[in-house]
Amino acid sequence: MTLRDVKTGQTVTVEKLLGEGAVKRRIMDMGITKGTEIYVRKVAPLGDPVEVTVRGYELSIRKADAELILLK
Repeated sequence: MTLRDVKTGQTVTVEKLLGEGAVKRRIMDMGITKGTEIYVRKVAPLGDPVEVTVRGYELSIRKADAELILLK
């Protein structure tokens, strides 16, 4: 399951990040690393972007990036 598949109001834990190079680095720079808990606050009507809470702050993540975040 990836972050894209999660419904609003769920809390999930990151298992692994896919992708390589700059894309993976950008996701990690947002504070999303292995073992991090993510709370899904909102999902836009067409599923892009996804608004989440990570480490006490709020982020909006594109659908393409959310597909690179594997969850437990």
